[in-house]
Amino acid sequence: MMDLLMEVQDEDGRKLSDEEIIDLIIIYLLAGHESSAHATTWAVIFLQEHPQIFQKAKEEQEEIIRRRPATETGLTLKEIKQMQDLSKVIDETLRVACLGFALFREAKTDVNINGYTIPKGWKVLPWIRSIHLDPEIYPNPKEFNPSRWDDRTVQPGSYIPFGTGSRLCPGRDLAKLEVSIFLHYFLLNYKLERLNPGCSVRYLPLTRPADNCLARIKRVSPTFT
Repeated sequence: MMDLLMEVQDEDGRKLSDEEIIDLIIIYLLAGHESSAHATTWAVIFLQEHPQIFQKAKEEQEEIIRRRPATETGLTLKEIKQMQDLSKVIDETLRVACLGFALFREAKTDVNINGYTIPKGWKVLPWIRSIHLDPEIYPNPKEFNPSRWDDRTVQPGSYIPFGTGSRLCPGRDLAKLEVSIFLHYFLLNYKLERLNPGCSVRYLPLTRPADNCLARIKRVSPTFT
């Protein structure tokens, strides 16, 4: 990747400066590590705050273990694809938590939106939170409700945790895979007790509890056979 960043040039032959390369590397680290970690944190928080949803997701994981052939010793991609309830939990987490605050775009032509003109060359920041928490799109938008994803057809532009268009995040499937694997083992084996459940939330650079989710983790005995 470093070689590519050092060699890439635009149509005028200009290469990236050292400062620009450093910025891009930091962005890759942030997007590839911090975002998935924060999404996992919020999923655990929401599950602990909603015991019925927690139990439903846990029972799904237990059923996966029960159906697992004796010859298998670990989680498989086939099993992850069977996690329909957990997938909805993750989708709802990404909607409510709104980890990314905005998208960064540039108008390539003059654009007219509801009578307003955005001139060519202007920088545009679509505000993700205003979309994910729009009551016209999501009734009771601040409510954590994974069942809203039951048989839901997502309209273009209404759900954009990984961006949209030609700049859609290339790591979106990997991120959901990472979160799914963590939650599978967490639901089966652990519980979280936050020490400051009512603490405030910070939104930059990523949405997170002000205390970084200071908590006690308790191991629980398996309830499945």
